[in-house]
Amino acid sequence: MKTNKEKDIEEKFNTYEQLMAMADPQYQAFSLKLVPNADPVLGVRMPIIRKISQEIANNDFRKWLSEYECTFHEETLIRGLVIGYAAMEVEERLECIREFIPKIQNWAVCDSFCSQLKFTSKHKDQVWEFVQPYLNSKYEFEVRFAVVMSLCYFIDEQHIKQLLSIFDQITHDGYYAKMAVAWAISVCYVTFPELTRSFLTQDHLDDFTHNKSLQKITESYRISTDEKIFVRTLKRKSNGNFQ
Repeated sequence: MKTNKEKDIEEKFNTYEQLMAMADPQYQAFSLKLVPNADPVLGVRMPIIRKISQEIANNDFRKWLSEYECTFHEETLIRGLVIGYAAMEVEERLECIREFIPKIQNWAVCDSFCSQLKFTSKHKDQVWEFVQPYLNSKYEFEVRFAVVMSLCYFIDEQHIKQLLSIFDQITHDGYYAKMAVAWAISVCYVTFPELTRSFLTQDHLDDFTHNKSLQKITESYRISTDEKIFVRTLKRKSNGNFQ
């Protein structure tokens, strides 16, 4: 006969049933527009996904990670968050991350996953080394993963010059890889304006990424009006997407 604790753990492993009970058709429609290339979407809001993820992480998360098959977008989100939430040594977590990265197939999974990998702040040298190969990957969301990890945890005095050089050499043609680079450069500008301003006057970015970087900088509330006027002068005329 199962104990109450065993029954409680079993209930927390019924992830699909939990998600189905909280699915919202209106939010499903919204999510499909926001993340058009997602896996099948149930329509469950992030606070619920985070709650379920924390419950799994606080129980036998290794069993869940090894046995649970993810079909829906929300299940993949949960897998990524569990890897971030669960208590484990850095080597085990990096192995879990390595196994998860091929499952990243949209920006929402990528960005929520990276934002939850807060262990990075205590293991920056190991994580920095870990993400380097992904910056040159042939896969769009592997590049995005590495760039988003960089902008979340490595825009600092130690890494800023190297990061700008790395971003300047990324040539992946995927939209979500390019947008991640533009986003990262805009964060660099806010944090290190002089270095990034100099970079933008001589970078080798493709026109789309260069101009998107400028656009994101001018959208920041932390940039002065005068700075925005200057940034707009750096626009390349070959791309008409920047307003």
